[in-house]
Amino acid sequence: MAFMPPQGGQGPQQAPTSAPPQFVPQQPAAAPFAVDPGAIRGCLFRFTYIWLRNRNNFWFFPTFVGRTSVAGFRWTGRTWVYSGIDLRSIESFTCF
Repeated sequence: MAFMPPQGGQGPQQAPTSAPPQFVPQQPAAAPFAVDPGAIRGCLFRFTYIWLRNRNNFWFFPTFVGRTSVAGFRWTGRTWVYSGIDLRSIESFTCF
C-alpha cells in the first residue's frame, strides 16, 4: 500500500532545528509482520532510528502516525526532508 498523506488539513509540521544524534543505535528485534501504529506513536516528535525491510536505515522525526503509515522528516545526511513510510516496510525502530 502506498503512503497516504495526513488528512484533515494536516500538513508537514516544523522540521527539527538540529541534526539527529551522530551515532547509529543497536537494532532491536524485528517486528513479525508490521509495526503497530500504537508502538511507533510513542516516538512522535522524537529522534527515531528506522530500519526498513529493504535494508535501508536512517534517522527519522515522526510527526504523524496513521493506521498504516507514519509521516515526518527523514534525515538525508545534510537536511530534513518530509516523507512518509508504510508501516509494513519498517523492520524495527528505536527512539530517543
